[in-house]
Amino acid sequence: MSTTGERSAGTIYEQVQRSPEFAELRRRLRRFVFPMSAAFLLWYLAYVLLASYAPAFMATKVMGNVTVGLVIGLLQFVTTFAITTIYVRYADRHLDPAAERLRHQIETAA
Repeated sequence: MSTTGERSAGTIYEQVQRSPEFAELRRRLRRFVFPMSAAFLLWYLAYVLLASYAPAFMATKVMGNVTVGLVIGLLQFVTTFAITTIYVRYADRHLDPAAERLRHQIETAA
C-alpha cells in the first residue's frame, strides 16, 4: 500500500517524466526531429510542386533519357537515407546515453 507522499510524487515513470534530465532528452530529440522533418517535407513539397507546375523543366533531359524529374525523384531516396544516417549518429551521441541513464534510474528505483 502506498503512502500519501508516494501517491503525490507519482509512479517512477511520472517522476522521470517530470525530471530535468527527461526534459533535456525530449528537447534534444525535438531539436533534431522537427527541423529535419520540416526540411524534408519542404524538399518533397518542392518536388511535387515542380512536377505539377513545371513539367517542362522536370522533363528536361540531363543525359540520355534521364530527366531532371528523375534525378530529383532519386535524390528523394538519397535524402531519406542521408537523414536516417544522420539521425542514427545524432541519437548515438546525444540521445542514447541520456536515455540509458534514465533507464538505469528507473530500473534501480523499481
